[in-house]
Amino acid sequence: MKLTTVGFWGAYPRANEATSCYLVQDEDTRIVLDCGSGALSRLQNYVQLNELDAVFISHTHADHIADIYCLEYAMFVQRQLGNRKTPLDVYIYTDELNTLTFSYPEALNVQQIHVTDHIQVGSLSVTFSENVHDIPCCSMKITNRTGQTLVYSGDTGYTDSLIQFAKGVNVLLIECSLYKKQQGLFTGHLASNEVGKIAQQANVEQVVLTHFPHYGHLDQLKEEVCQFFNKKVYDAKEGFSITI
Repeated sequence: MKLTTVGFWGAYPRANEATSCYLVQDEDTRIVLDCGSGALSRLQNYVQLNELDAVFISHTHADHIADIYCLEYAMFVQRQLGNRKTPLDVYIYTDELNTLTFSYPEALNVQQIHVTDHIQVGSLSVTFSENVHDIPCCSMKITNRTGQTLVYSGDTGYTDSLIQFAKGVNVLLIECSLYKKQQGLFTGHLASNEVGKIAQQANVEQVVLTHFPHYGHLDQLKEEVCQFFNKKVYDAKEGFSITI
């Protein structure tokens, strides 16, 4: 199973980059976790859109879902051209699926995620855990047939449920939106020291930090995480990949 970062910023993308979007590949299966602003353009550097099997959206804040509408148009055009035979499955964690403005059911098969769901896509199974955020938001666990595991945190404040959900996983892809001194400043997001404590208590093998702020020195975030977690820590950058 291979994880590739497509977008990694929180809130909005910097020039020529993207907000949250991650490609997971295993055997012949290709899924995307979140599809934020700027993501669709960058995603095509790593996979042909017609090759996607499913997209999972952790919540409906724009920096995690904005480009799903452009992806809908892309799938619509590709269907018209005869390049894709079936709609793309899109799973969204929200209580208000009917308020989202999708127009082409023949292009996207949009479905609501429930926290108890167990969704199988090719060689990958995906399960979910409720987060602490200002709108419904979930973390996701992706497991392949040989037992490799990845947990993506989505957006969340500190919660013991994430520690339990991520217990012993190979890779924890986790938001790191705040510096240690900012802990508690914004609800629904993690400070670096909280990230380190979650990773340490969950006893994960490796951590990939993402969803970065647009200020300060990002190297400081990693340094502060490493004060609490003494295994491998990576910064998500576009094109960063790790094989699990």
